Amino acid sequence: MAAGPEETFTLPELRKDPIVGRWVIISTDRAKRPTDFTREAVKMRGGFCPFCYGNESKTPPEIQAYRPQNGGPPPQKDSPGWTVRVVPNKFPALGIEGNLNRQAEGMFDKMNGIGAHEVIIETNDHNATLATLSPKKIEDVLWAFRDRILDLKKDKRFKYILIFKNHGEAAGASLEHAHCQLIALPIVPIYVSEEIEGAKQYYIYKERCVFCDIVQQEMEADARVVAENEDFLTIAPYAPRFPFETWILPKQHESAFENSTSHMFENLAKAIRVLLNKADQVLDNPAYNLVIHSSPTQDSANDHYHWHIEFVPKLTRTGGFEWGTGFYINPTPPEEAARFLRAANVEEAAGVAG
Repeated sequence: MAAGPEETFTLPELRKDPIVGRWVIISTDRAKRPTDFTREAVKMRGGFCPFCYGNESKTPPEIQAYRPQNGGPPPQKDSPGWTVRVVPNKFPALGIEGNLNRQAEGMFDKMNGIGAHEVIIETNDHNATLATLSPKKIEDVLWAFRDRILDLKKDKRFKYILIFKNHGEAAGASLEHAHCQLIALPIVPIYVSEEIEGAKQYYIYKERCVFCDIVQQEMEADARVVAENEDFLTIAPYAPRFPFETWILPKQHESAFENSTSHMFENLAKAIRVLLNKADQVLDNPAYNLVIHSSPTQDSANDHYHWHIEFVPKLTRTGGFEWGTGFYINPTPPEEAARFLRAANVEEAAGVAG
C-alpha cells in the first residue's frame, strides 16, 4: 500500500556487523517501542521443584556447591545449606564417558556425542531471579562458572565450553527455578568460529582488537550505551539481530572469561544486575537468553578475541526470510533500544545509577 500524500516514508537501513560481516535490516520508519511487542511476562507458577532446598536427592549427585563455613565439620554433599549448586543435567545433550571415535560414513563425518552438560543452580530461593539476587550472590554464580570452566578445560577432548541462561518458557527454560547451563563440546561451534575468524581478520588488517575498537567508539559516541561501570560497558550493538539485543563487554582486553580478575567479577555482577533490572522494567519481565562468548578452551589467551556477554529478550520470532537468507529484520533501532534501557532507573545497589 502506497503512502498517502501526508505521509513520509523513511527507507530501512542495512547495517553490517563489523565482526562476522553479517548484514541486518533495521526498521527506521515505524520503529517498535517496548509496549508494541506482544508477549507474556515471565511469572512463577509454583509446584514441585527439584532445584529447591530439601530436594537435593531429586537431582543427580552434585559436582560442586558453595556452602557457608561456620567453623563446624565440613558439610555433606547433596545436603541443604548451599547457596550455589552445580549438578549434571538429568537429560544431558552429550555424554561424558567414552572416546570421540571420529569416523567417516562415505562423504559424511561423524563422532560419538562426547561432552559435558551441567546445571548451575543460582540460588536456593525458588522465587528469586538472577535480576533480584544481590550483586554478591551474582558474583558467586560467576565464580561457579569459572571453577567449572577451569576444571573441564583439563579434559583435552573438549574444545569449547558454552555457558548460557534460558529465562522463561519462551526462551527454552523447562524449569522456572533460576539456573544456567554449561555444555562442553568436542568441537568449536560454527557461530563461534565465525566470530573468532572475523576478529582475527580484523586484527591482521588493523593490528587491533575489533571488540576493543567497538568499546572505544561506543564510549565516544554514547548513542548506544546502556550502562557503564569501572570495568564493563553495556551497549546495544550497532547491527543487532533482535530488538533490545544487548552486549556486556570488558573495557580491558581479555580473551577468556575465566581469566578475569576478582575485581572484574565484582563489577560484572553489578553490570549483569543493572541490565536485567532495566530490561525487566522496560520490557515487563521478558523471557530472555543470556550467553557468554569466550575463547575456545585450548586457545584462551590471544590478541584478537575479546570475551563478552550477549543478552537477547524474546520479543520476536524468526521466520522464513531469516531462515532463507541469514538476514535478520530488527524492528527497533539499537539507538532507540539503548535510549529506553538507559532511561530506566534501577536501585543503586545494582551498581550503577539508571
